[in-house]
Amino acid sequence: MNKTELIEAIAERADVPKSEAQKHVDAFEEVVTGALKSGDEVQITGFGKVYVREQKAREGRNPQTGEKMRIPAQTVPTFSAGNSLRNPLKDSDLPRRLSVSASG
Repeated sequence: MNKTELIEAIAERADVPKSEAQKHVDAFEEVVTGALKSGDEVQITGFGKVYVREQKAREGRNPQTGEKMRIPAQTVPTFSAGNSLRNPLKDSDLPRRLSVSASG
């Protein structure tokens, strides 16, 4: 689901015009972004938590050349799902991701 589809779904579910749903989605983005920039976390009980974490510097590879390169440390936003989001998905028929080991 992309942002436009999300706005349409919210408008339909809340029985409001798309323009109003758009304002609410935009406001949500601004509030969450502002909170993360100021070092706060956003927790919606049961749904999940959005917070900032430090990602360590690491070695990677240039996908075009295969050459080793250093990826610098950076601050990244992270989402941790809460129980009311996670539990309904546990027993669903959604396809499971296959994990691929480094050894092939």
